[in-house]
Amino acid sequence: MHFSRCTEQRRTWDIPYIQPAADGGYWVSGPLRSQTVGPTETAAEAVAMVVERLPTGCGAAFVGTPDELVAHEEGAHGRLIG
Repeated sequence: MHFSRCTEQRRTWDIPYIQPAADGGYWVSGPLRSQTVGPTETAAEAVAMVVERLPTGCGAAFVGTPDELVAHEEGAHGRLIG
């Protein structure tokens, strides 16, 4: 399961993601594909690992593209979900 800070395509790649592990648990990686966080036994533990690693100031998903998100964060106006 991948997460993004915006709703439109291209997605952001600054949040860890969850994938099923071969042993039946879950594996948390990222945010880059070369980064590993670690294994968990439950989905709740995997989500907690992701939440602990959210970017500083991460809030509701931004309605728009990553480029529009950057502009918003630099002072432009945008709409937020939530």
